Amino acid sequence: MNEAGEKVTIELTAEEALVLFELLSRWRETGVQSILLHHQAEQRVLWDILATLESTLVEPFMPDYQDQLNKAREMVKDDLG
Repeated sequence: MNEAGEKVTIELTAEEALVLFELLSRWRETGVQSILLHHQAEQRVLWDILATLESTLVEPFMPDYQDQLNKAREMVKDDLG
């Protein structure tokens, strides 16, 4: 295991970040009971990721956010057919 507090970098495409932001935002709005968490630390990490996305992304605050989110979802989803 890494040293305590050592940083780990995860790279996301802009589309992945937008989709993750929407997912975490809905989770926060519906309450932590909407997914099974095994420890409060898991909740803390999800909130921290959401806060980082909120301070990074500009799309959620734009008037065409829903259109941008829909495009991002289409780009990220698996092509099943």
